[in-house]
Amino acid sequence: MDFKNKVVLVTGGSCGIGAEIAIQFSKQSAKVVIVGRNEEKLMKVAEQCEAHGEAHAVKADLTNDLEVERVVEETIKRFGQIDVLINNAGIVKNTKIEEGISDYDKIFNTNLRSVYLLTSLAVPYLIKTKGNIINISSGTSKKIFPTMTVYCMSKAAMDMFTKGLAVELAPSVRANSINPGPVKTDLWVHAGVEGGETLMDMYGAATLLGKCTACKEIADMALYLASDKANSITGSSFVIDNGILLK
Repeated sequence: MDFKNKVVLVTGGSCGIGAEIAIQFSKQSAKVVIVGRNEEKLMKVAEQCEAHGEAHAVKADLTNDLEVERVVEETIKRFGQIDVLINNAGIVKNTKIEEGISDYDKIFNTNLRSVYLLTSLAVPYLIKTKGNIINISSGTSKKIFPTMTVYCMSKAAMDMFTKGLAVELAPSVRANSINPGPVKTDLWVHAGVEGGETLMDMYGAATLLGKCTACKEIADMALYLASDKANSITGSSFVIDNGILLK
C-alpha cells in the first residue's frame, strides 16, 4: 500500500495503538499529524515517523474545544489537506452508578464529544479529498464488562456514530471502526488502575486464542481500511479480539 501525498491525522498518537498507526502509515509514505497530551512521548513518535517521511506533532487536550480547532488549523497550515482521520484518543475508567455523574462526563467528553467535534471540523477537508474516517472503538461496545458500563456505553455510541457518518457522508467519505479486544498497551496504567501492568495479560489469557493483540495488528487493519483495497467498505465494525466476545 502506498499513501504518498496523503495526509493522515491520528489522535492519541503519543503511545500504544495511535503511535503504531502513525508509524505504519509513515512507512507507507504518508504525511502524518500526531496528536497527544504527552509532549515528550509525542516527539519520540514523531521522530520515528520522520525516519520515513514528513510528520507533525500537535500537543493538545481534545476535551478543550479551542485545542481541537487548533489541531485542524495546524494540519491544514502544514499540509493543506486531510485524507484520513483516525479517531483513536480515549480513556478507560472503572465506574459505579452510585458514584455519580463525574466519571460519565470525563469518559464521554473524551471518548465521544471530542471525536464528534474533531470529525465535524475535518469533514469539509475529507470531502474534498474523498477521504475516509477510521474510529478506534472497542469490543466492549458489543458486550458489557463488570465496572465498565460507562466505557462500554461510550464505545457503543462510537459504533453508531460510525454508521451515521457512513450514511451522511456517502459517497464522498467512507467511515469504519476497528473494535479491538485486549491489546498490550499502557492504557490501564494511565488510567491509574491498580495492577494495570498485568491486567491486560489477564484479559489476553482469557481469550479463545490465549493472547493479547499487538498494536501493529490494529495498525495493519487501519492501513487496509484507508486504502483503495477497501473501497467498497463503509459503515462496518471490524472486531479484532482473539475471540474474547465468544467466551
